[in-house]
Amino acid sequence: MKKVKFAIPAGSLSRATFNILRRAGYNVSSQERTYRPTINDPKIELKILRPQEIPVFVSEGLQDVGITGQDWIKETGANVEILQNLEYGKIKLIVAIPKNSNATSISDLMEDLWSKGKNFRVSTEYLNIAAEYIQNTLAYKKRFGKVAPLMVTPWWKRGENPRVKIFLSFGATEAKPPENSDCIIDVTETGSTIDANNLKIIETVLESSAVLIANKLALQDEGIKEKIYDILTLLKGVVDGSKRIHIFVNVKKTNLQKLLKGIPALKNPTVAPLADKSWVSVNTILEKDCFIRLLPTIRKLAQGIVVYEPRQVLALDEVTRREGKVCPAKS
Repeated sequence: MKKVKFAIPAGSLSRATFNILRRAGYNVSSQERTYRPTINDPKIELKILRPQEIPVFVSEGLQDVGITGQDWIKETGANVEILQNLEYGKIKLIVAIPKNSNATSISDLMEDLWSKGKNFRVSTEYLNIAAEYIQNTLAYKKRFGKVAPLMVTPWWKRGENPRVKIFLSFGATEAKPPENSDCIIDVTETGSTIDANNLKIIETVLESSAVLIANKLALQDEGIKEKIYDILTLLKGVVDGSKRIHIFVNVKKTNLQKLLKGIPALKNPTVAPLADKSWVSVNTILEKDCFIRLLPTIRKLAQGIVVYEPRQVLALDEVTRREGKVCPAKS
């Protein structure tokens, strides 16, 4: 079988990506010295790419599977299969303006500038998301209808409305206002960089996190599909494992049914006899929040609790059901 081409992101998602791969059981070497690190699975070929590029390359079949941000899937409009939210790299795409502005929304800011005969200028790395977001505001639709804002890059201009200009930013977007733009549409995790550059957040455009994606045609190749779903199973196991705990409790047989009614197990708990035949051991997996809520009940009915945080919880039946749904077997 040919190797599965797996694209992993450079930049801000890099460290967390290597961490989830390690927790999934993958050993990735030469992380800092090459864009083609090695991995302890001979059927996988890793390549490090910018997260902006990964949705397009996966969609075009240049990579079979990849990890990128939901924001870049939306920005590029890539036609990919989203297999799993990996729940790290969480960011917000926000609208920010200078702190000395009285505007409380992007519509307020646009109306104020237009009333003074000025054009509205935006700096962003997300041209398509910004254009769609602005076009959907009431202020824009009321004044310009369906006319597209003007997007400006060093290589091309697109759109018909020069009253709203969206400039492509190559980084340091927070530094653009007020001289080069009236607002920015940019990503933030904590908002501290926005605040440090004398800006304030007035709206949230979208929220995003890292996701595992696959090429839709690759999922129709039986060999490639199997390896992609191996990757999915291991990564999903890490995500699920971070939310759950594994507990062992000893309980008298007379209290067993009361205990089982109060503990919603991942499946059915394992109940095993002990040397003292009047006692049994209960082994199960719980959601962390559920465990905290149920602890008073467990404490009253059980004798001692051993708690582990699993590295992975492999819900094999869930992955199998999804695999059949995404890529049904050929008759």
